Amino acid sequence: MNLKLDYKKTFLIGFGFFGISVLWTLYNSYVPIYLQAGSPTFDAPGEVGFGLGAGLTGVIMTLDNIAAFFLLPLIGIWSDRVWTRFGRRLPFILVLAPIAIVAFILIPVTLQMIPPELSGQVDRLGTPLALFIIAIGVFLTAMAGFRTPVVALMPDLTPSPLRSQANGVINLMGGLGTLVATLGSGFLYGMGHIAPFVFGGVLMIAAVLMLLFFVKEPREFEAAAHEEEGLGALRGIKRISPEARRSLAFLMGAIFCWFVGGTAIEAFLSSYGVTELGMSTGTAPLLMGVASLAALAFAIPSGFIAARFGRRRTIITGMAIFGVLLLANFVLRNATLIWGFMIAGGISLSLVNINTLPMVVDTSASDADLGIYTGLYYIASQLASVAGPTINGYIVEWGGGDYNLIFVATPAFYALAILCMLGVTRGEAKVVAGG
Repeated sequence: MNLKLDYKKTFLIGFGFFGISVLWTLYNSYVPIYLQAGSPTFDAPGEVGFGLGAGLTGVIMTLDNIAAFFLLPLIGIWSDRVWTRFGRRLPFILVLAPIAIVAFILIPVTLQMIPPELSGQVDRLGTPLALFIIAIGVFLTAMAGFRTPVVALMPDLTPSPLRSQANGVINLMGGLGTLVATLGSGFLYGMGHIAPFVFGGVLMIAAVLMLLFFVKEPREFEAAAHEEEGLGALRGIKRISPEARRSLAFLMGAIFCWFVGGTAIEAFLSSYGVTELGMSTGTAPLLMGVASLAALAFAIPSGFIAARFGRRRTIITGMAIFGVLLLANFVLRNATLIWGFMIAGGISLSLVNINTLPMVVDTSASDADLGIYTGLYYIASQLASVAGPTINGYIVEWGGGDYNLIFVATPAFYALAILCMLGVTRGEAKVVAGG
């Protein structure tokens, strides 16, 4: 059987990831700045905020992720076991995405409640800070709830040997979302704090409508939806061999470590741009934007590279290259070279991101359990999202507010992830009957 990827269908599925990436990029670019603006160690002229340190900023950006950590696997199991006229994934997206959008737009609205003369005086900003935390808490929880069903659509509709290539397309759409958010927000920020967030919300609505009208879920999973209920569905993990479970544990450890490392860049790169490079709040997200553009351009080739050389080897290579580039930036501290490092880093990191989810879902014993394994992927990554910003925030604070330290923290965690990957023995593309 000569399997060929249905690019049209895969691009349509990718609109969900496009919308998520838009919101996530804007969130990571602006929320840490809002939390730290006004602090004596954070130089952001003209910006109002709460004046928190980098360590406490990291804590706040993770507290609400704890609820999502428990929610992700349950949503994955639930979406495996239900069936409606919209399918098994879309109902979660249609309910939770609008909640996430509304909460997302409310984030900068709460910022408007801060009088300029009180910026940075967190002890006098109780109500605005409480509303700010509630808004990001609802946003993160709703995002976590529908992210697993969005991502599970790809393996649902794609045979195992084509999942790395399909994930390349999905991540290309995600990279496009990051790029649009980065470039669009830089232009819109001058119109006010709220404009980029409204822009992101509108794009997310469009992405959800694309999924609703153009993506049809396969009905062969309808019968499987009723086989096991609740936490009993976790028997899907017991159906794999002990060796596969051991390999899965190492893979989860690797995912955790490289996501902890990645949060240092995601959460504090814009802060690095503002404090170390003298960039404005509106243009600092361009640092992540160039990396995203490079990752976008290399997304589909990354899938083909993994198909040729193996997913495990490709992931290890990508982390090693990006880690070396970040260490080089820490040593050289050159405001020009950082742009080249981020471009090359985006290319190398695409080798990691494109092939991670396919490795997890192809450890499963049955395609009926794909939501469970997608949920497991997000358990590891979400736990890292809880731990990572806190760890990396306190590393920066321990260093006296030196944001260059993120270029040491990330490679250190990548090294741990590579060690874990050496214990991974499963997750390569499966052989399809007749193929």
